[in-house]
Amino acid sequence: MTRNPRRAATLASAAVLSLLAAGTGAAQAAPSTARAAAAPAGASAAPGATATGGPGAASSFDLARKDCLGTARDSNSKVWYTVADGVLSDVYEPTVDNTNVSTLQYVVTDGSTFTDLQTRDMTYTVHADESGMACTVTSTDAEHGYRLTTVYVTDPGRDTVLMHTALSAVPGSRVDLRALHVYARLDAHVNGDGGGGTQNAGANTGVVDARSGTPVVYSENTVTEAANRDYAVPTYMDLAATSAGTASVGYAGTAGDGLTELDSVHALTPVATTAPDGHIVATEDVTPRHSSQFTMALGFGRTQGQAVATAAASLRTPFQQVERAYTDGWQAYDRSLLRPPSSLPGIPPATVRSTYYLDADVLKASEDKTYPGAIVASLASPWGQAVDAGALVNGKPVYYGSYREVFGRDLYEAFTGLMADGDVATARDAALFLLDRQQLPDGEIPRNSLVNGKQAPDTGGDQLDETSYPILMAYLSGLSGDDALWSEHIKPAADFLVAHGPSYGVERWEEQSGYSPSTIAAEIAGLTAASAIARQHGDRADAPGSTGHRRQLPAPGEELDGHHRRPGQRLALLPPAVQDRRPERLDQLQPRQRRSDAQSEHGHRRRVPGAGAAR
Repeated sequence: MTRNPRRAATLASAAVLSLLAAGTGAAQAAPSTARAAAAPAGASAAPGATATGGPGAASSFDLARKDCLGTARDSNSKVWYTVADGVLSDVYEPTVDNTNVSTLQYVVTDGSTFTDLQTRDMTYTVHADESGMACTVTSTDAEHGYRLTTVYVTDPGRDTVLMHTALSAVPGSRVDLRALHVYARLDAHVNGDGGGGTQNAGANTGVVDARSGTPVVYSENTVTEAANRDYAVPTYMDLAATSAGTASVGYAGTAGDGLTELDSVHALTPVATTAPDGHIVATEDVTPRHSSQFTMALGFGRTQGQAVATAAASLRTPFQQVERAYTDGWQAYDRSLLRPPSSLPGIPPATVRSTYYLDADVLKASEDKTYPGAIVASLASPWGQAVDAGALVNGKPVYYGSYREVFGRDLYEAFTGLMADGDVATARDAALFLLDRQQLPDGEIPRNSLVNGKQAPDTGGDQLDETSYPILMAYLSGLSGDDALWSEHIKPAADFLVAHGPSYGVERWEEQSGYSPSTIAAEIAGLTAASAIARQHGDRADAPGSTGHRRQLPAPGEELDGHHRRPGQRLALLPPAVQDRRPERLDQLQPRQRRSDAQSEHGHRRRVPGAGAAR
């Protein structure tokens, strides 16, 4: 996949991310020979100046059209990375809804005639491994004859994003790699806010650590418009590298912004070691000194010392060793899943396999690691680049959860994927999250919530399909035998549907009210499942259908389609005026053309998938 800087790309969703595995590979540049030292070694930072020009330009969140994403398979490492526009984008830590990075990208200069910024001056290609969790980006500047090839992973043992980069010459170019200087520029919005602009809400602070000489950006603010985010914690972020040299912190868009300096004089000077309360950028010389390769670490912690120690610990282990542990974790997970179909009509077998595992892994990667089952709708925020990350809302810093919240309808879709690939444990966690954490006292499941199950600033609106799905999820995942779950959660949800259905609130697109076929179908499925669970618990009052006929719901895994319907059987979900006009039996209907339920519009019989078949 080749893209020019800031061109429109595909929206980041699990379905579209699956395209990455279908052949978007780019050959990784081979490392060049060892080179002479080009930057001073990282050392303790001498006391320096305080940056001027604060609070800096207004900050914003980043692009939603992610190129790739990843996180370690285990829960020891609570950090997620994303790549957008060919550079590191949103990095979430310590929960999946807490973004800390706008961009982390390279700036390359020859020290005298040019300065290149990745998103502005380079083209790039992206390649993901089979799991989709390890990402390789190759950025090329054809005019100046060099390329940067970067592999992105996270450290399975700690909260660190690792970037291993090789600098090489474009074949046929005459570039002298030893004359190039490579800098890393970190544009931060730690703890979900970036400050800057006229309101400077959620301002960050930047310092150069006195002992390590590395830049640290942090925010100790834990109060935003999202009053229920009681899990927010102070967050510090340290940028370290195996080739770390001079570092500086400043305010975005000012004379002290490292990019401004490099664009104007092709050098990082003067240097500031403190930049309080604003939209902070950190710039660090990471020019490789003894070879063409280096590794960068973005380490997190609750204190400055913790963040610095985390990044340093990740760099002490050879990158290839960390990368192997990272990919081994996902390979082990993939081996635990059901195997994909060997082939599907019109799709090459290799594409079937790679897409299957990529999609399965993206679903699992979208689950928060503090709150099991909290699978967010997306690891991206649509239109994020147009949202002010330094705004005040009702006197408090903005919280832009966007799709990084838990929506019942989206979680049901993820649930069906987990059940299809055999990850029943996570599917059950998803059902329990909705019923244990998100459900309201009256039995309703709200539209969405924070990852702790509590109300988000944008929670609102009644949508009955989102109350229906958790009942079906509990039934299909084998949770229906739990007495407390039935009496305290499933039965109240079913009672809410009976009391308010079939039309209540808005339909699934949240645009209009009325009788929605999609919502009514979900209600039928949820109430039918509830009836089966009621029988299992000996609750005869709740077991019959509304017509007095009791439908025997197939056990999980059995086929459920039109062939199981008895003549005349129905659920009375229509309003009385409509019920009075309907025929007493289904066989009294006189459609223009009768067709078998298993027959397509073209007269061909469709295949009804059995248990375990691809859907």
